[in-house]
Amino acid sequence: MATATAPRSDYLTRNEAAAYIAMRPQTLAAWATLGRHDLPYVKVGRSVRYRLADLDAWLASRTVTHTGQL
Repeated sequence: MATATAPRSDYLTRNEAAAYIAMRPQTLAAWATLGRHDLPYVKVGRSVRYRLADLDAWLASRTVTHTGQL
């Protein structure tokens, strides 16, 4: 008998999103409350979700490259 697997969601809970970007859930909650870092989220009732594409875009926007020349 085959086991059904749940479809992968493009929306992550705060705990899942925090693990994905290697931060603490409390940090994401503080950023949302204070409006810091422009990390978008979706709120439905008291439930908060982060889109995987938004997390990837947010991480990409923080990429730093060094072109140090001697």
